[in-house]
Amino acid sequence: MPADLHYLSLHEVARRLRGRSLSSLEVTRALLDRIDALDPGLKSYAVVMAEQALADSAERDAEAAAGRWRGPLHGVPVAVKDLCNTAGVATAAGMAIHRHNIPARDATVVARLKAAGAVLLGKLQMTEGAFGAHHPSIPAPLNPWNAAYWTGASSSGSGAATAAGLCYGALGSDTGGSIRFPSTMNGLSGLKPTWGRVSRAGIFPLAESLDHIGPMTRCALDCAVMLGVIAGSDPDDPTAVPGAVPDYAAAAVTGVAGKRIGLPVKLVDLDQDSERALVGAVTVLRKAGADVVDVALPAGFEQASRDWLGLCGAETALAHEATYPSRAAEYGPVLAGLIDLGRAMSAVELARLQARRAAVTGGLNHLLASVDLLLVPVMGTAAWSLDRLAATGRDPEAVAARLRYTAPFDLSGHPTLTLPGGMTHDGVPTGFQIVGRAFDESGILAAGHAFQQRTDWHLKHPSL
Repeated sequence: MPADLHYLSLHEVARRLRGRSLSSLEVTRALLDRIDALDPGLKSYAVVMAEQALADSAERDAEAAAGRWRGPLHGVPVAVKDLCNTAGVATAAGMAIHRHNIPARDATVVARLKAAGAVLLGKLQMTEGAFGAHHPSIPAPLNPWNAAYWTGASSSGSGAATAAGLCYGALGSDTGGSIRFPSTMNGLSGLKPTWGRVSRAGIFPLAESLDHIGPMTRCALDCAVMLGVIAGSDPDDPTAVPGAVPDYAAAAVTGVAGKRIGLPVKLVDLDQDSERALVGAVTVLRKAGADVVDVALPAGFEQASRDWLGLCGAETALAHEATYPSRAAEYGPVLAGLIDLGRAMSAVELARLQARRAAVTGGLNHLLASVDLLLVPVMGTAAWSLDRLAATGRDPEAVAARLRYTAPFDLSGHPTLTLPGGMTHDGVPTGFQIVGRAFDESGILAAGHAFQQRTDWHLKHPSL
């Protein structure tokens, strides 16, 4: 068994399982042992499903021996963010108020992972209700690269566990940046699909018109494999778009030659690390055959991250109306503050925000009609220390500044792929985003894979 088994890519583990050079049971045991050894410190898992995972992996091996293969994840251990309903397993969505919630039925994405043969290791810790802070009673996961740095929100456990080799891939959710922040802070490849590409049935909502479910893995090709499993229409979610699901894994290896990629001019408040990652991406993608051209972000892009807070607050208030304000004392102050903001909004204020949302979405559609892809930062400040984050606080302008390059694409629903593209002087990863037209996940995955074929940032791992 290879010494670095826990850091193999998801698609490589799947290949070895298919070739029978590894068994699902031995791989699952190895990861469960690593979780036992490391996660008491990292705190990335909310629930470890050890007994069930071992039983499922043994069953996957028996099926393989009989020549029966469930799908591309057959026998591969993965984990899911704890807002994905899992039948018979506590699903708290990071909330103390829901710590005893035991769903009777799997979320659609969980059911699809299982149907494709995945072994579910457990549920990954997250911020309260998928907003910006962990509940005061729940320890926050630590960044495995440097515990003095932010792990990202809200898919914090998904980021920490995947980076630390405690699963081969994870599901996260992104409402304002919550796949992209933990992906860049933990050196991962994270895909926020187009809104409607992946079913949200059985997912605890933060803001339903902004929520996106997607994979967080070690490379773009792994994202492609996982997306191919979880994407598609769903009778339990009428917003999940109908139509065939592309072969994303096949599309990911087609390259980026001849693609026209837009690089926005006049990017605001980039630090050296964030700018270096973006410039490095431009250089590599040009060498891969892409044409990188200057573009201007649409009017309203800067305002969009400010508008996001009010829109998210209004939808969050709706999502929590059964328990807030009736059980407000059981909420943490950050999520409670968002709900209060949403409940205080007038219909006219909400309509004004929706009009601006439609305008910026239209502007991005027009921009992406002139280029195939966009390159943008994840954050202006590439890597946030916990001290700096605490000093900045929850001031709306500070929150909007952090969300400047992420929230607009939640408002518009466009797909984005976050990739690692550098390291800070403190040894913390930095990254950048590739943004595509609606439902062109194939295009951003192909560009991401082309970048990773020529770089090794995604092959670096924390020292644990």
